[in-house]
Amino acid sequence: MAESIWINRVSNPDRRMTGHYGAARAGSIAALWLCAVLAAGLATAADRPLVCVLVPHFKDEYWLSVGYGIEREAARADAQVVFHEAGGYRALDRQVAQVAECEARGADAILIGAVDSDYPAMTDAIARAARETPVFGLVNALDSDALSARIGVDWRDMGRAVGRYLAARHPAGTPPRTAVVVSGPPEAAWSVLLEAGLREGLAESAVAIADSFGADTGLRQQLGAVEDALARHPEADYLIGSAPAIEAAMGLFAARPEDDRPGLLATYISHAVLRGLGNGRVLAAPFDDPIRQGVVAMRRALGKDGEPGPGIVLLEAGDAGRGPRRLAPAEYFPTLD
Repeated sequence: MAESIWINRVSNPDRRMTGHYGAARAGSIAALWLCAVLAAGLATAADRPLVCVLVPHFKDEYWLSVGYGIEREAARADAQVVFHEAGGYRALDRQVAQVAECEARGADAILIGAVDSDYPAMTDAIARAARETPVFGLVNALDSDALSARIGVDWRDMGRAVGRYLAARHPAGTPPRTAVVVSGPPEAAWSVLLEAGLREGLAESAVAIADSFGADTGLRQQLGAVEDALARHPEADYLIGSAPAIEAAMGLFAARPEDDRPGLLATYISHAVLRGLGNGRVLAAPFDDPIRQGVVAMRRALGKDGEPGPGIVLLEAGDAGRGPRRLAPAEYFPTLD
């Protein structure tokens, strides 16, 4: 019994000491484990490719769908993506600076939806960046031999699709019709290409373009251009416009009787245009699958083999069951750097 008591009395401080040093040791092990986990996490993040994406702005819903496709593919490929928004089609120097920011971050690739197709400072910045980093044109035309590739449809074809729709509706020899066009600013090459294709499509028709108006593709700026166009040409039979222009026009025309509204045709798709097609307020719009363009662009940026971009499908009013209709979820907005 005494031996047993003695052992127990000696064992109590020993257990306390063992507990103290054991806890300290366990804490040290836990700390080392945490450091190892954090280090592994940092190493993993460092190993993930980083793609820098530059867009004119996200005021136009079209770019939201492109961004959604990019982010979705980045998540699937376990890549990092950083978005930079220039702020508009006249923010030339801001986008030039963003190219340098992407270089400084050590981006593995740059995707650029250019605000201008041939701004000298921009083409110089791309040429410098492309010496170390692949640069890919995204959606908008960009005149640079330094690009690794360009992802997007031909905007002439987008305009041509709208022109051909009206040409079929009003072939040459039928009563004449007039149209006004509201598009992006002239320095945004896509708007110039689009109008050229539109005029080609209308060549064998009774529809004449009475005037063209350009503005940045934010809703407020496009609304102003629509108001100017209609004030100068109240008799126009058709208003052909960018997605924000058509959204603005639908708001303006809400209180007008139907026989006092020009027919509306969009030159590209957005959520608002899709709703207008569904309720018949928009006659037609070409669909070039902006989500798919984002997916293809990210794959190219990650070094995947080239694959064809989407084709162009003309959606018409009431075509509820025809053609692809995927756009970014209504609540989607990318995280900006």
